[in-house]
Amino acid sequence: MSRLKTFLFKLCLWFFGLSIFGVVLYKFVPVPFTPLMVIRAIENKVDGKENYFSHDWEPLENISINLQKAVITSEDGTFLKHNGFDFIAMQKAYKNNERGRRIKGGSTISQQTAKNVFLWQGRSYIRKGLEAYFTVLIELIWGKERIMEVYLNSIEMGNGVYGAQAAAEHWYRKDAVNLTAREAAGIAAILPNPRKYTATSSSSYINRRKDKIQRVMRTIGKIEY
Repeated sequence: MSRLKTFLFKLCLWFFGLSIFGVVLYKFVPVPFTPLMVIRAIENKVDGKENYFSHDWEPLENISINLQKAVITSEDGTFLKHNGFDFIAMQKAYKNNERGRRIKGGSTISQQTAKNVFLWQGRSYIRKGLEAYFTVLIELIWGKERIMEVYLNSIEMGNGVYGAQAAAEHWYRKDAVNLTAREAAGIAAILPNPRKYTATSSSSYINRRKDKIQRVMRTIGKIEY
């Protein structure tokens, strides 16, 4: 029993040490790939599909402020105010889930970033617990500006399209810095399911989402991280 305790203690030390090292490293170094990118590549190989993959890192100053406002509007309206968790949104999501309704998840941009960069997809309690742990770490070590930068460079924004620059080129044939408010709203509108929806030639549902996102974007003033 003592050997088992020693092993578990050392395992925990290694986990905390490596996880903190990884978070500190990515505070300064661009994230080259995420677990989701690897999973998608494996899925395509297994299914015999062409492994289209586009991911170009850009510093936040090279990403249109319109896109920053659009994702805050669509994904996390209290991003600049909370400490990683929006407990009101989580409570609403939980209640709606109990009623069997189709819901928007309660995850913040910080939680989504932690999940995308360090973890796998899924809904297990273990993964959610690790997500909370990494969310606290990136909030403490990275801060809001870096979280937004990593988020906009890492999330899936189309089938095989990851990050703002790749999405801007894929959907609009331009650089991320030049995205208009409508174009930014188009990318943000598809984030709930970027493999199903399209930012251009969109369905009526996505066009309604674009309109709503744009309306709210106009009410957001200067973003101060």
